[in-house]
Parts: sequence; C-alpha cells; structure tokens
Amino acid sequence: MHNVDRMTRPRFRWLYGGMDLVVRTEHGAVRGTANDELSIFRGIPYAAPLDGARRFQAPVAPERWEGVRDALEFSGSVPQPAVIPGFPPSWNPGDSTDCLSVNVWTPDRGGGLPVMVWFHGGAYLGGTAADYDPALFAQAGVVAVTVNYRVGYEGFGWVADAPSNRGILDQLAALRWVRDNIAAFGGDPGNVTIFGESAGATSVATLIGGSTRSGLFRRAIAQSVGSLYCAEDEARKLSELIVGPLGVPATAEELAAVPSEAIHSAQLPVMAEQNENRADWTNSTPYAVILDGAVLDDLPWVALRTGAGRDVDLISGYTADEARMFTVDLPAEDKDPVLMAQRLRLDPSVVGRYRAGYPGIEDAELFSLILSDQLFRMPSLWSAEAHALAGGRSYAYEFAWSSPVRGGAFGAHHGLDVPFTFGTVADALGKAMFGGEVPPDFEDLSAELREAWVSFATTGDPGWPAYTVADRSARVWNVPPTVVADPIKVSREIWQHRFQA
Repeated sequence: MHNVDRMTRPRFRWLYGGMDLVVRTEHGAVRGTANDELSIFRGIPYAAPLDGARRFQAPVAPERWEGVRDALEFSGSVPQPAVIPGFPPSWNPGDSTDCLSVNVWTPDRGGGLPVMVWFHGGAYLGGTAADYDPALFAQAGVVAVTVNYRVGYEGFGWVADAPSNRGILDQLAALRWVRDNIAAFGGDPGNVTIFGESAGATSVATLIGGSTRSGLFRRAIAQSVGSLYCAEDEARKLSELIVGPLGVPATAEELAAVPSEAIHSAQLPVMAEQNENRADWTNSTPYAVILDGAVLDDLPWVALRTGAGRDVDLISGYTADEARMFTVDLPAEDKDPVLMAQRLRLDPSVVGRYRAGYPGIEDAELFSLILSDQLFRMPSLWSAEAHALAGGRSYAYEFAWSSPVRGGAFGAHHGLDVPFTFGTVADALGKAMFGGEVPPDFEDLSAELREAWVSFATTGDPGWPAYTVADRSARVWNVPPTVVADPIKVSREIWQHRFQA
C-alpha cells in the first residue's frame, strides 16, 4: 500500500494491519486515516479550548499532549446560531470548547507539495470547516487544510479589554501552525496559498492588506470579497446594542459568564435594526473586520493600492449575480432601485447611469445589481485592481455560470462557485443549489476551475492573463470559459469614486 520512502520518512509512522498513521506535530502526535490516495487528519488543535474568558481573548497555543491523539473526526464547531433556514445547526449549547482546529488532506507524494488553506464563509455569523471536503485538491497534488475560526461576538464583537478581530487572529494562529507543522504532512511551508469565499474571501483580503501576516503565505485566492469592514466606533456601538440588554459590561471576564446562545438571541433585534435603517450602518450584519490599526489599518483595497502585500500573488473575483438569491423573493414593491441607492448612500444620479449603461434593465434586476455591486462585485474587483496598480501580480475573474434552479431565477448567485470549487454536489448545500440533480456541465467546469486554482497555488499562473489597468483582462467562468476585457465596465465606472476615495 505504501512505499518504503513513506514508511521511513522522518516524523511519519505508518501503522500496518490497517489504514492508520501517526504524524508528530509540535504539540504532540496525531493519528489520522489513510487510503490508497490520501491521508486525512481531522480536528487537530492549533489553539487552546475556548474556556472562560478565552472565548473573547486572543488565541493561545494548545497544551502539549503525551501519547498519540486521535485525529479521526472533526472537532466541534465554534459557537454560532443556525444561519441557514432548513439546515441543521453546526453548533449546539454544550458542544466542546476545543474547537479551534485544522484538518489536513495530503497525498503524501514525497513532500514539498504546495499547500492550500481554506477559510469558510458565513457572513462572520456562522460556518464550519466540517462542511468542506478538499479531497479533490489533495488528489491533484496539494496538501489541503481547512480551518475553524471564531465568528459572531466571540470572533468579531467589540470587547473593552480584548483585541478586536479575534477571528482573524485565529486564522493567523492557524497559518502559524501550518508554517511550523505542515512539512510533517508533506507540504512546503514556503509555498502556501490561502483561499476562501464570502467572509472567507474577506478574511483573505484582510490578511493580504494587513500588517501581521509575517510571510505566512505566498499566494491568495479571494472568491467574493464582501463589504464586511467597519470602524471601531461603529463596532463599539453595535456591541452596546447587543450586550446592553444582557446587563453585563463588554469585558472578557463578564462576557464569559454569558452563554453564547444568549448573545445569539440578543443580536437578532440589532440585525433587524441594521436592515431596517441600512443607511445608518456600514454593514447589514453586526460583525465585520474592524479597522483597528493592528490587524488592518484601512480598507484592503486602500492598503493594497499603497503596496501592502505586493509580494503576494492574488486572484480575486465575484459571481455575476451575487445578490440575486437575497432579493429574488422580496415583494415587488420592495425592489426599488432608487431606494436601494439611497440606502447605500449613493448619489441619486447613479440610478440613471445604471439604466443608461444597462439598457432595458427592469427595476427588480437593477435593484439586485446595485446591491451585488456594493456587497461583493466592487470589493472583489477593487482588490484585484489595487493590487495590480501597486505592482503585484493580480488576476481577476467573474463566475457567470447560471444555476438552473427555479428556471434560472437565481442566476450566478452568491456562493454558487463553492460546489464547483470543491467538486461536491451531493452534500446539503449542493442539493439546495442544484435542485438535487447534477447539471451536465458541472464536472467539466468544476475540474477546469480547480485545475486553475491548483496551477496558481503551484506556479502562480492560473492560466489566463494577469489583470492590468491597460486591458483589465478577466477569466469568465462559464461553459466554455473565456477571457474578457473589463467585463463589468459600466458598474466599475459608476463606483470608481468609492475606489479612489
């Protein structure tokens, strides 16, 4: 089953009579499982359990353990409410606090392999690494890692005596774990690519634009960077609205006595207020990356434009119809593009410019388009453009393949690229997106996208021209994939004032 090199490589011990193997990390040995293609390790702690006040403090290293720790199952998820209606919750009260973990898939093909680290999405409200299976990436020759990180108040709520952006600090701790341990799993710590979607892509942009990455990765892929950033004063105000009704001060010790589910309940009316009075808030959710001057000084595209992360290769893109899934079922009378522009603090003339640039567009579609641009399309494009302007190697894309569900009503909606990224359609998310049937062109497009991601992680070249302000070339993921110059020129020019601000 395994060759001699594998049996004798330092720090590996293959256990015969079965499929188990042991790898020694800096905190202790872990036992995973192996088959003819891959070795898999689940639930390896990269930080200590979230007990007591540690729920709201910076992550600290886990204690070393003696003997061999089983890494056969995913750890529990971090505290979070049920995010998607109809889907089982990822976390329940009483779940283990030992939840800051990584999971590793490796083909173990002689070591020195490129490494890809996935950060999940979930609007910083929820999400778990257990929902993603990167086996196809590992089969293609990379060491794949998925990460649990804190979300919600534990990860991104303002706390008076604790650092902000604890979820991002968790990601940095996980990347340090990768740097220090991934060679034992066959990976090259000098060739790490981080990638993520939605809040995960927002994290990727934050890590590139921030000042604390310290050479922890070489390349990055941001799939739908979100408008999930806010100033400290707004984060503090949101904290007061959430914690005030709970009757405790926003300190780590006092919050430690408050059950997570109580905070989840307290945040619901705040979210309702944010959505009702959209113009009063930067975001529509209470949790975002705080511009704290430590993790991030300014919006990522501003930081990138000044040269932050110039040595990191970047792919950044969006889906063509990001917001359609959020707007398609709203009452017709609510889909007013003029009102949407007002809520986004845009000049009233913007609606006329959209109509001129997209002739014949109906109000409902224009409503969705403006929101798509604000939420994801512009932040993703700006990240690619700013990186290119500063001299970084930058690539842009648009995912334009349209979902067949409900007669195509959702279009190329937010998150649709994720099943294509991992090649999975049989899980709950895939079934919801494809109506229980595998589209006939799914496998080919999925394989092409994943091949580009692996090529980029390996060599820095995804297979299409780099983005420059001279031609603005972008990959359009559809059947067949194409390269288009400046695919959303109209929207880009309408929003240019925000990019230059």
